[in-house]
Amino acid sequence: MATALVLAGCGSAATTPESTPAAAEVDPDAIIEAGISYALSGSFDPMLASGAVTQAANWHVFEGLVDLDPVTREPYAALAADMPTQIDDTTYEVDIREGATFQNGEPVTVDDVVFSYERILDPEAGSLFTSFVDFIDTVEAVDDDTVRITLDYPFSLIDQRLGVVKIVPKALVEADAEAFGANPVGSGPYSLVSAVPDDAIVFERYDDYNGPRPAQAAGMNWNLLSDAAARVTALSSGTIDAMEDVPYIDVDTLAATADVETVQSFGLLFMMFNTEMAPFDDPRVRQAFFYALDMDTIIGTGLLGNAEPATSFLPEGHPNYHEASTVYTYDPEKAQELLEEAGVSDLSITLLTTDTGWVREVAPLVKESLDAVGIETTLDIGQSGAQYTKVDAGDFQVMVAPGDPSVFGNDPDILMRWWYGDNVWPNNRYRWASSPEFAELTALLDDAVRETGDEQQATWDEAFDLISEEVPLYPLFHRKLPTAWNSDSLVGFAPVPTTGLSFLDVGVAAQ
Repeated sequence: MATALVLAGCGSAATTPESTPAAAEVDPDAIIEAGISYALSGSFDPMLASGAVTQAANWHVFEGLVDLDPVTREPYAALAADMPTQIDDTTYEVDIREGATFQNGEPVTVDDVVFSYERILDPEAGSLFTSFVDFIDTVEAVDDDTVRITLDYPFSLIDQRLGVVKIVPKALVEADAEAFGANPVGSGPYSLVSAVPDDAIVFERYDDYNGPRPAQAAGMNWNLLSDAAARVTALSSGTIDAMEDVPYIDVDTLAATADVETVQSFGLLFMMFNTEMAPFDDPRVRQAFFYALDMDTIIGTGLLGNAEPATSFLPEGHPNYHEASTVYTYDPEKAQELLEEAGVSDLSITLLTTDTGWVREVAPLVKESLDAVGIETTLDIGQSGAQYTKVDAGDFQVMVAPGDPSVFGNDPDILMRWWYGDNVWPNNRYRWASSPEFAELTALLDDAVRETGDEQQATWDEAFDLISEEVPLYPLFHRKLPTAWNSDSLVGFAPVPTTGLSFLDVGVAAQ
């Protein structure tokens, strides 16, 4: 997993991806068959793509100058010939890989690189990821194969963060951005052939790819199987080679016929409050909700033990983990005391939740805990888009929902800024942006990215503590992700600690 790097004067350290399977081990003409859990929606354009499926697909279609390995979360030179060379505290130069081409056969140029950065850096372009790279001032061409990246200030996480920007062909995007989003073209090892919602995404090997992670199969079929039973049946019968999101109840049974590995993820279930609405404007009331929750029962019964109760914003296995100053254990008496201190009695709420399968299993248990401390709770379970329409209109009190921004990066800054940056979450959802605590948190995050080593970690620790005390939005637990695959079929496969499947460096065993 990525750690904060102290940047050397002449360049940055990085991890090279594990070597690809030996040619004799795999069948280059085989097709990888995968079972995908989440529905396909939205654009593949990497300036916009935020869905679990489109993000995972784009790992295979696009490249950044530097990317994070989906499995190890370590940075490596992708489209770049090597890791960025540091010129001074705020200047880096990057050479493009010689001979790199897009999947339409056109060469990748420095103009494409500059264009790809400028469109995301432009606040008017509407990218979801502008705040993730707003430490960059300019990206400009130095010569035919080198770009210079100038920063607004020294930024310690540049290697981990450059992968947010995937390089796209300027001419295609400018000709028809909407069409590009439906039929993406990148410089990665696989090209996308077709994508049909509720059916499949089809990829084929890009034979002229010359980068560090060439495709080991002729193509991939990602079968979109939102029904969990259908995914389990498909893997058990050999119809697919790998599946994500194994139902917890099926883990032991499936392990008898396939490889199953459960990986601790950052992915979490959070509780969020409308802090403009009384009594949720009082942090004591928000804290009371967390103390009221019987997490042993919620995790043990709802998830069959497959989660880690939150003791901080990050899970314990994260390299930057710090136990928060406030850790919420099951304490119904304290919950009731906090409500009394805040002058709250006879509280009735409607609890919004999404209809994701495992969330539906947990929601009634959350209600039971809240009911038990005198918070009369009515569940409103619905499709994610409809629920967020209510949230964005301010038509909610409390929401419980899943989230996992670690698909974009794994450093604490990117993970915190997804929910606590100057964006839709604190401004339009939990409505905390006008509070002095939000200003304090923003200052801490801004300070931390300018620091390194122990000093940086100490500032992040302060941020974790502040979030744990204020809890406008805060995790209940971090989920474990079971993935299943057939190791007799796949060579080099490993599960990822986030949503999605990666088949980089993965092949089908030769028979």
